[in-house]
Amino acid sequence: MNVLINRTRSLPVADRWCVHSYYTLCPYAPDDSGRLLLAGVDLETNQGEVIMMSAQGEVLDTFGEHTVNTGFFHTGFWQTWSPDASYVYYQSGTLAEPQITRRELATKSEITVPGDMEGAPPFGEPIVSGLMGMLYAAGYGDGKYTPETAPMPFQQREDHGLFGFSFSPPSQRLLLSVAEVLDRHPDRDRLLREDRLIKSRLGTKDGLTLMTYCVRWSPSGDRLLFYFGNHCVVQEREEPRLAYVFTATRDLQEIHLALDLSFGRRGVHWGWHPDGEHLIGYGPDPQAPGQICLAQVRYDGSDYRKISSHCSGGHPSISPADYNLLVTDTGGQPGSVDFIDRRKDTIVKSYHLPRVYGEREPFGRNPYRVCHHPVFSGDGRKVLVNTLPHRHGVLQEIEVGEALR
Repeated sequence: MNVLINRTRSLPVADRWCVHSYYTLCPYAPDDSGRLLLAGVDLETNQGEVIMMSAQGEVLDTFGEHTVNTGFFHTGFWQTWSPDASYVYYQSGTLAEPQITRRELATKSEITVPGDMEGAPPFGEPIVSGLMGMLYAAGYGDGKYTPETAPMPFQQREDHGLFGFSFSPPSQRLLLSVAEVLDRHPDRDRLLREDRLIKSRLGTKDGLTLMTYCVRWSPSGDRLLFYFGNHCVVQEREEPRLAYVFTATRDLQEIHLALDLSFGRRGVHWGWHPDGEHLIGYGPDPQAPGQICLAQVRYDGSDYRKISSHCSGGHPSISPADYNLLVTDTGGQPGSVDFIDRRKDTIVKSYHLPRVYGEREPFGRNPYRVCHHPVFSGDGRKVLVNTLPHRHGVLQEIEVGEALR
């Protein structure tokens, strides 16, 4: 492989700690203008905002100022372009009372509706999401189980799950409840046994901490994936770690269990292959029991196979311009952004970039650590990365030249 990965540049914003939204959401405008979406926070006031940046790295606009929560330091405000780049969607409100705002860029007018999101879908609306506050109440941000902070009680499984949020007119509708997913689950009986064990220990009003989360859309928007389980197990509850990856058609009528990463099966960070047929992520290595590898699986759960021995558990993506070029990251300080030739399973280029501010990496989501979250531009020519070279988070752009020949 002759991968020409040449220029890199930093994209700092004065007096702001900045981050792009996530490795599964392209921050580059879909109109080929080169504009970028990021989010920044003033660490002195804890007030954050969405930032629109030009292809030259100049700040074009800022909007959506509000107080940030711990999740900001991982995913910003989940700021997302509309398909024609005429709108920007972003999280507002709080974890307990979430809101989504749609901003029309030409008029600067905004509509805010009750709701939550992990990015808008490729077609724009309706937005489909679980409630992020459930994830953080389970301990995702700080390792503490605080069910009283959840937007809905965990055990009211008929009332939370995947919601649809619309703007014209404003509406919120539960599309698929946790109770429905559990009832249709291939391993339902085992989960109900575990549920009864929790109740016997913690009381009849308690039970498994089940939720839906991590909605990710295929490039065409025809299908989505979502996680079902408890994701972040708090040790004192003695729950088994549950993580099932389901896929569904856009109307949620055709649902498949694509991956079972529960009861000791390891795996993390599953998203869509750019072909829209497969998922990629870290999962059990079929050639080395007890280890993980980079793998892919078809959306219906068939054809699971290893695609690389890379085992960092980072955030992998395949280039939309060349399916043999993969990028992922590692932890540590500095972290590493690795470009991999899938055909030879070799790292063809690594960038070692700072991701921790201070002598030790603190737990949870906070301004002293960041995940690199490498994400390709729509044409595959650039990769945007989060870095933390000093007190403020700074975006770093890597230019990818002609890749595979």
